[in-house]
Amino acid sequence: MSEIDGGRIAARQLRAAGIDTVFGVVAGPMLEVMAGAQAEGLDVIGCRHEENAAFMASAWGYVNRKPGVVVVGSGPGMTNAVTPMHAATAGAMPLLVLGGSVRDSQRGLGAFQEADQLAFAAPGCKWTARVDSGERIPELLRLALGKCVAGRPGAVYLDFPAQVVAQRVASAGVPALAPAPAAAPPHADPAAIAHVAQLLARAERPLLLFGKGAAWADAGAELARLADLGLPYVASPMARGVVPDDHPSFVNAARSAALGQADVVVMFGGRFNWIFGMGRPPQFAAGVKIAQIDLCAEELVAAAELDTAIVADAAVAARQLADALAGRMLACTASGWLRGLRAMVAANEAELAAAAASDASPISPYRLVREVRDVLPREASLSFDGEVIMAVARAMLPAYRARSILNAGTTGCIGTGLPYAIGAKLARPDAPALALLGDYAFGAAMMDVETLARIGARVVVVVANNEGIAGHALQDWLFDPAKTAVARLLPARYEMLAQMVDGHAEYVDAPGQLRPALERALAADRFAIVNVRVDPNARRIKGSYFLG
Repeated sequence: MSEIDGGRIAARQLRAAGIDTVFGVVAGPMLEVMAGAQAEGLDVIGCRHEENAAFMASAWGYVNRKPGVVVVGSGPGMTNAVTPMHAATAGAMPLLVLGGSVRDSQRGLGAFQEADQLAFAAPGCKWTARVDSGERIPELLRLALGKCVAGRPGAVYLDFPAQVVAQRVASAGVPALAPAPAAAPPHADPAAIAHVAQLLARAERPLLLFGKGAAWADAGAELARLADLGLPYVASPMARGVVPDDHPSFVNAARSAALGQADVVVMFGGRFNWIFGMGRPPQFAAGVKIAQIDLCAEELVAAAELDTAIVADAAVAARQLADALAGRMLACTASGWLRGLRAMVAANEAELAAAAASDASPISPYRLVREVRDVLPREASLSFDGEVIMAVARAMLPAYRARSILNAGTTGCIGTGLPYAIGAKLARPDAPALALLGDYAFGAAMMDVETLARIGARVVVVVANNEGIAGHALQDWLFDPAKTAVARLLPARYEMLAQMVDGHAEYVDAPGQLRPALERALAADRFAIVNVRVDPNARRIKGSYFLG
């Protein structure tokens, strides 16, 4: 009778669950898991650091609407994945971390790389468990995969002691389990929908807010029906594109006015956290009536004072609300509310356009982002990371489909941009993928350009090189210029990292070079780095951070 080890059992269960790609760093005691995954036909992406591997898996999972899986070794290998677990759970991205640990017989005795890994994982996870035998691997993996995406997505940690990974059992005795059936999405209470429809119909200044949950729910078609009624909407940074940004009701470029003047607000799948000013004055008007729709009841008890709280799937609730409003006259169509916001959008976009037309050298970050915008096709996957450049990109780069834009997200975690772009490219291999990163943000993850070269993923990395964290502003403001620079960085030639591993390299230090360099990078038959010398003293236009 044939036998297989615990690693191969895990790989079979992942394949049965529809997972075709896993990420990780080769390390004990998880070698059998990675080798088993490859033997079972999964794509195994070996990375240079566990943090990057977990961020790649998070992005892959979020774009695909299924768990992203990362395999890490014991001790420091597992603790390197703690930050991505925190970012995934806080940011509602599905991540399953499979972490190796010491043998149970040596636990507590100071074994090599011993750590209390369940304790490290717990604060950043929805659920944690330890596998206690090879026979239980399919069952616990099915539980972990399901909990990853049930309700609001997030991180799950499953611990694999070394003896379980190496344990050999009869192949026929541990069959792979079929995935749990998909649960029907929860519908909103009809009375609550009727009440919200009445609020919207009577409102002089209604506003829809779209959060990442709307993108996860693929609610675009239903939300577009509401926007088509003349209801303006603002999307959170990673909800952009759930309804295409060129819809006439999209008013992110007048976000402050829209939030501050609305008399009725309906939130779909988003949180009233720092991104939306906690749902409180002064960002929102005093007395505004707020309705919030979310899968998770606990999200409906937060800082904002709600008029109506609805537990429901964003797509289902949007369809119910659109049906309830069909054929009704909306007071806002006579108030000129959307027309006024569109005028503000035009004025704010004109201000950005003037900055983006700059021919100055060093290059304005607005000019750089304009050139990126003008060369990218609608179907591109984008990731942003940094300080100044992320703010400018949020203000200027459009999105046309759900889950096509990734950035530092709820936690503001720097270092996500490059691995998110890799994960997104592997999730949508036929779409161009571009990462627009500050030099500090790129430096946090840059050795995984070697991973890009090795796996042949054609990602274009554009480095906005302003020689520091926020350019020179922090250094000049906080630190002694007579001493060694702290926040200011060297004007490094980052494109040489591409040359190191036979990637495509471009260096740009004049505005007229931008378009040809970007076009060559996008057309290259391999990954590319475009290193752009950006004005280190440039600042974002006031308020542009919030436009995205």
